[in-house]
Amino acid sequence: MTYKHQPVLLTEVIEGLAIKPDGVYMDLTFGRGGHSQVILKSLGPDGRLVAMDKDPAAIQEGERGPFFNDPRFSIRHASFAEMKNVVEEMGLQQKVNGILMDLGVSSPQLDDPERGFSFTREGPLDMRMNPQQGMDAATWLHQAPMEDIIHVLREYGEERFARRIATAIISEREERALTTTLQLAQLIERAVPRREKRIHPATRSFQAIRIFINRELEELKDCLAQCLEMMSVGGRLCVISFHSLEDRIVKRFFQREARGDEYPPELPIPDMQLCRRLKIIASIKATQEEVEQNVRSRSARLRIAEKLQ
Repeated sequence: MTYKHQPVLLTEVIEGLAIKPDGVYMDLTFGRGGHSQVILKSLGPDGRLVAMDKDPAAIQEGERGPFFNDPRFSIRHASFAEMKNVVEEMGLQQKVNGILMDLGVSSPQLDDPERGFSFTREGPLDMRMNPQQGMDAATWLHQAPMEDIIHVLREYGEERFARRIATAIISEREERALTTTLQLAQLIERAVPRREKRIHPATRSFQAIRIFINRELEELKDCLAQCLEMMSVGGRLCVISFHSLEDRIVKRFFQREARGDEYPPELPIPDMQLCRRLKIIASIKATQEEVEQNVRSRSARLRIAEKLQ
């Protein structure tokens, strides 16, 4: 299948990275390469771009097309939680001038019903970013205890009808296997007593199950710490998030590292001794013009920080 991919907040990302022509940059969520293409165009002949993605389809995209013959570009099939290993293998510790993370599920993943991310298209109930690893959503829903399902829906989806939905899932699986996306979406529609304007009843549940299956929040926390360790002084970290759980993790990480070491307030610690490791540069949302052109940018937020030491 051929997809038209629109990278979100593209201009803001390129400006936020403050690209040096001979710098080393990493796109930890390559997707279909929309951001990477423009980063490469901004680099000189001595620049370097290292891309990563856990989705095999994204790796195939990166190994062909405009990227294939560019000696400045390389791509690794790995989760962004493994970025430290990749950087160390390449001998780039403290040499990375900029890192981009574009979190969540990509447009091609949503648009391909075979991946199981969409609640509006029939497909297998998979939801794995890397279909070659781990347990798919159908298997987990078939065997998970009710309290575990409730916890996932509440913790990762902030779903207020979590117990009703979990009860419906348990009841359904006693009668027949839950194997398809529309089967689950329709079950949730029946279980939810009240509708919200412009939000499908299955939105939060599908988000929650996807985040849990892929360990998205745990991997995000791991990756942020690794990014700070691997970046050069003055390097820029740009993170695009699409829902409050991701954004909260990024915001708190930036604030904590910008605040520096914590001491009792009565101690006379000079500001220069607080070991502030980040400077917060910006927090940006998509413009109305971009939202009109790409509806999936409406919930996007870009946070930018610079490494101080």
